[in-house]
Amino acid sequence: MGSRGTGCGVKVTAEVANGREEGGGPRRKCASERPRAWGAADGAGGARRAAREGGAAGGGGAGRAAPPPAQLLAGAESGRSFRAREACGRRSGSWQISNQHNAGAGGWQPAVFKMAELDAELDHIFPSSVLPPSWAKLVVGFVSLVCFARSYDGDFVFDDSEAIVNNKDLRAETPLGDLWHHDFWGSRLSSNTSHKSYRPLTVLTFRINYYLSGGFHPVSFHVVNILLHGGISVLMVDVFSVLFGGLQYTSKGRRLNLAPRSSLLAALLFAVHPVHTECVAGVVGRADLLGALFFLLSFLGYCKAFREHNKEGTHSTFWVLLSILLGALAMLCKEQGITVLGLNAVFDILVIGKLNVLEIVQKVLHKDKSLESIGVLRNGGLLFRMTLLASGGAGVLFVRWRIMGTGPPAFTEVDNPASFAESIFVRAINYNYYYSLNAWLLLCPWWLCFDWSMGCIPLIKSVGDWRVIALAALWICLIGLIRQALCSEDSHRRRILTLGLGFLIIPFLPASNLFFRVGFVVAERVLYLPSAGYCMLLTFGFGTLSKHTKKKKLVAAFVLGILFINTLRCMIRSGDWRSEEQLFRSALSVCPLNAKVHYNVGKNLADKGNQTAAVRYYREAVRLNPKYVHAMNNLGNILKERNELQEAEELLSLAVQIQPDFAAAWMNLGIVQNSLKRFEAAEQSYRTAIKHRRKYPDCYYNLGRLYADLNRHVDALNAWRNATVLKPEHSLAWNNMIILLDNTGNLAQAEAVGREALELIPNDHSLMFSLANVLGKSQKYKESEALFLKAIKAHPNAASYHGNLAVLYHRWGHLDLAKKHYEISLQLDPTASGTKENYGLLRRKLEQMQKKDV
Repeated sequence: MGSRGTGCGVKVTAEVANGREEGGGPRRKCASERPRAWGAADGAGGARRAAREGGAAGGGGAGRAAPPPAQLLAGAESGRSFRAREACGRRSGSWQISNQHNAGAGGWQPAVFKMAELDAELDHIFPSSVLPPSWAKLVVGFVSLVCFARSYDGDFVFDDSEAIVNNKDLRAETPLGDLWHHDFWGSRLSSNTSHKSYRPLTVLTFRINYYLSGGFHPVSFHVVNILLHGGISVLMVDVFSVLFGGLQYTSKGRRLNLAPRSSLLAALLFAVHPVHTECVAGVVGRADLLGALFFLLSFLGYCKAFREHNKEGTHSTFWVLLSILLGALAMLCKEQGITVLGLNAVFDILVIGKLNVLEIVQKVLHKDKSLESIGVLRNGGLLFRMTLLASGGAGVLFVRWRIMGTGPPAFTEVDNPASFAESIFVRAINYNYYYSLNAWLLLCPWWLCFDWSMGCIPLIKSVGDWRVIALAALWICLIGLIRQALCSEDSHRRRILTLGLGFLIIPFLPASNLFFRVGFVVAERVLYLPSAGYCMLLTFGFGTLSKHTKKKKLVAAFVLGILFINTLRCMIRSGDWRSEEQLFRSALSVCPLNAKVHYNVGKNLADKGNQTAAVRYYREAVRLNPKYVHAMNNLGNILKERNELQEAEELLSLAVQIQPDFAAAWMNLGIVQNSLKRFEAAEQSYRTAIKHRRKYPDCYYNLGRLYADLNRHVDALNAWRNATVLKPEHSLAWNNMIILLDNTGNLAQAEAVGREALELIPNDHSLMFSLANVLGKSQKYKESEALFLKAIKAHPNAASYHGNLAVLYHRWGHLDLAKKHYEISLQLDPTASGTKENYGLLRRKLEQMQKKDV
């Protein structure tokens, strides 16, 4: 072979212990003592040069086989078979790859070449120009942003209202320390009504968002989510390079990417998967995004524990402990983040420890005495790391349990009907059906829905149900994959399939109902991390298919087609999440049996004032779920406003009968009974509502109105005072107190209450108006005039404001100003009889004054 560069043309077949070459003669030093990653200037040339040589680098002699060049491992020679050839001899100290971390019992070189060979099969999909790390990550990041960019200017939708808009933990007046004692929705963890979802770090990012954007502006919240998904997708390139190619480090501590094409394809499949739309386009999905971010950082940190440690079994305890800390941070963002410790353990055992599970099982079954000789079982470093992971995980979970305060959250049957089934068989068969649906969403993410509960998925109650076929298909596929993961003779295949299944299953375990009941049937958001395992398995499948078929262009077209279709689906689905109307209506075709979908469509219509259409959807929700108390409550409210009081009372009475502690329904029932003049029943309903929700200012306000109607003025004032104590900004309660005191002649007390209210709510024009009336009656005309004018400035089209200011001027003697504001008031409301009468009196007085002047 001809020389290239500075003397790298000597053919070497083996590297002997004393550093000399077989065949005699002095060993020439290569031009570069450092390995280059793929994409280096002479990468392709080195690979082609090695391909032309006839000798094979192998064992033999006194020393170990020399590792092949980094360029060859990276698959620089596209589409060719990779054989063990060495282009240039190097000293072991100058170009040493720490090979003990490569999986596979069959030796380092065969496993490496299998990686390179499988990765090369994807060469027809990705040209070498996109393979350098910076380019690969740039492509993945760009595509991930394009997929979900459409959601950047969306509204707060669905759960965003409760977790963000109505969450007091985001506001500056709430102490930061409260975040560590509250759940994701702002309720105290010790409360029986708490959801027990402890995610303080996620809430902290919401609070920072709120502070930096100066309020609840959805754009800033959405942009952060989109950028987080982009960053996670970029990190996936590194994660997949480890999962596909194992851990290979140079003597400089630099990790080599032995599977650039596989890692790029898997990362792209992850970046454009439509099942991620809920996490990215829904702001509350940030919990899953942050959990995934720290999950991946924990995994990559654990991998770094084996950097620069060339002796087998050694590790950096610092990186192991840091990985555990990052896992704890992941759990503080989303509960499933703690599962990264389990994935780290699986990775350590399979990749670092090179454990062959099938071999151990066979030896255990046959009581083989050679079991004791298996190195991984005697590896003190591995046992130490497993102890750290187990104790760290147990400690974090214990602290989480102590913080949670009481027991697990209380879910209802409509949230997760299978978990309430009495038969273990029914529970088991439905849980497995839910698993098959999750698998289908990963495989074909076309039918997506914001909520899968409330009858969307009817229970399977017998094996005669045709949906049992889905269970069988799922387990046939899983058993086939597990069999290959355990029994394949190809160590590389065993490792890839086991890690892929681990990444698919381990993060999903908290949502599986196996350890505790969860509050949903199917939730697309919990598939964010497991989808990485699916993408890994799919990539491996494409590589295997490409290897065994001659129609490689057809495989490439199929893969690129999937990427394009998924990208398009992400963009369409992101549009659905931009507003509640689009989101709820998109679910009607996917889950027409879901009562919650109809309820939300109805609520959205009611908020827009379309009560007729809202009633239709509420009735359908109640028909689909006759125990849907929230739909009954909202329907009852609309019927009350339409003066259909009898049906409203029936619905609300049924709601509180089904759920006796439903405080809002009790209050609304009291309002209806008050309208029906059934005052005793109304008072009892209000009292029951307050019994179930002690801090209920609106109910105290309505109770005060009832007492006012019954002329129980002291009770009314006490009820309204309770409302303002519980909610100081309760303007209606303050106004009613001022008006009642004014009407009963207690002007001094009314003035005091009005001033107290304006100190708490200084910009409330209705309070200014009420207090101005009191001051006018007390002949404090100047101060009254100032408040009237301030109220009119805030609300210039209020006819009553102009009319009462005119009365003030009329009494004060400023008749021209009185005439002006009477006329403005009558222009705004020509039907106001009181204003007409006062204006008539003023005109007669002005006419009399004119006659006197004449």
